[in-house]
Amino acid sequence: MARPGNSPLLLYGRNAVVERLKANMRGVRKVILSDKFDDPAALDLIKARRIPVQRLSEKEMLKMKRTERLQGIIAEVDPFRYSSFEDLVSNPEGEKLSFILLDEVTDPQNLGAIIRIAACFGGFGIVIPERGACDVNETVLSVAAGGDNYVPICRINNLSNALIHAKGAGYWCAGAVVDGGEDLTKVSFPFPLCVVMGSEGKGIHHGVEKHLELKVTLPMGGAALSFNVAMASAIFCYEIARQRTKASKTTNR
Repeated sequence: MARPGNSPLLLYGRNAVVERLKANMRGVRKVILSDKFDDPAALDLIKARRIPVQRLSEKEMLKMKRTERLQGIIAEVDPFRYSSFEDLVSNPEGEKLSFILLDEVTDPQNLGAIIRIAACFGGFGIVIPERGACDVNETVLSVAAGGDNYVPICRINNLSNALIHAKGAGYWCAGAVVDGGEDLTKVSFPFPLCVVMGSEGKGIHHGVEKHLELKVTLPMGGAALSFNVAMASAIFCYEIARQRTKASKTTNR
């Protein structure tokens, strides 16, 4: 059941709550702890941030959120706020972000994992469409384990229009395809860069694919299987971050 517009989200799991307290404590309304929760570092942070605390039994907490990932801690937080894609791609100051655009990724586990991956490598933004895709919900935030605090996430009406806008701001647009693209291990990415990752099974929609200037394939010499979108995103993010760092060092010489 959907929550009313201003109702708090339930952020759960130690890392997700602790990272939110570190990065965006103003959005935290209350922290609920199990009567057995005893993590000195987390407790000290909650106390330092002067966040209201409520203690409940584990059974009572499971009534609030039925999941195996509670870890004895829940935070009531403000509804998630998306970033503006138009503002980010048009920002003339500082290093341009690399964007991962997700074409109909519907699994919250995958979206959460991709957010965490992007946060670990740094310098990335994530773009999701409003329709036919997972939005940032409680499951996504739990799987992201706090990564959402370090990666701008944009929700846009149309991926094709987003690519057109990005090109107008000087971005190159690439896409991950299963077959027929340039070899990821040999391609030289142009920057600033947007990369579209398609859903499993459907891949990238034709209407989006026609706006790509570069198609890239991840070579696989093993079994005739495929990576899921989160695994593929991790490999692409690694290579993009590696090349971006190398390009930056070359430019600054």
